[in-house]
Amino acid sequence: MENYSKARTVEQPCSCPFTGLPSETPEVRVKDGSKIRNLMRFALSRMEDKPASVEGEGDGEVVEAKRPAEQVCRQIMFSGVGPSVSKAITCVEILKRRVRGLHQYTRLHYRTVQEVWEPLEPDAGLDSLTVNRNVPAIWVLLSKDPLDTNQPGYQAPGSFDALWAQAAKEEMASQRHGQRRKRGGGGGSTGRGMAPGRHAGRPREPRKNKGRGGGGQE
Repeated sequence: MENYSKARTVEQPCSCPFTGLPSETPEVRVKDGSKIRNLMRFALSRMEDKPASVEGEGDGEVVEAKRPAEQVCRQIMFSGVGPSVSKAITCVEILKRRVRGLHQYTRLHYRTVQEVWEPLEPDAGLDSLTVNRNVPAIWVLLSKDPLDTNQPGYQAPGSFDALWAQAAKEEMASQRHGQRRKRGGGGGSTGRGMAPGRHAGRPREPRKNKGRGGGGQE
């Protein structure tokens, strides 16, 4: 492929795996260059019942505006493809910590991405190449209303608290174990049964004879 350069990338359309959703259900399409702050601002503005914060133009003022009741959604959907899958999962977990009692559906699929490669030298007689790659994709549906628990990929609300609690418990245990090793370790302790000022493993220097002169003669 050293004689080719990528001309364009076309993502093949993929149908939503969740059927029967209301038409007003928002979809957050997470991209590789998307900022989590902006994504969460939009998601929270649609799922929280609090007044929405509207940023004014020019001076950057923040004005509290009343949100109509019909703009508050009961469900929201996140999707991510390829490198953006982990970022989509991060957004889902943040929203679940902010809005309690959300039911979750998770679907994993493969999305076809078509890459078109053009030759670097058109006069070399090389043809353009089309490469199809299957890229992993994730779809997550969060709902305030109960969902069918028998569907695959269902996660009940509050189950993530156990995961966070277990992670925090393991982190605290590792910190305590590290502190014990620091307190119990160290090379400054003396050997058992030895005099207090003598270090273990250190050879004793020979005592010089003061009665003899230098040069080794009597």
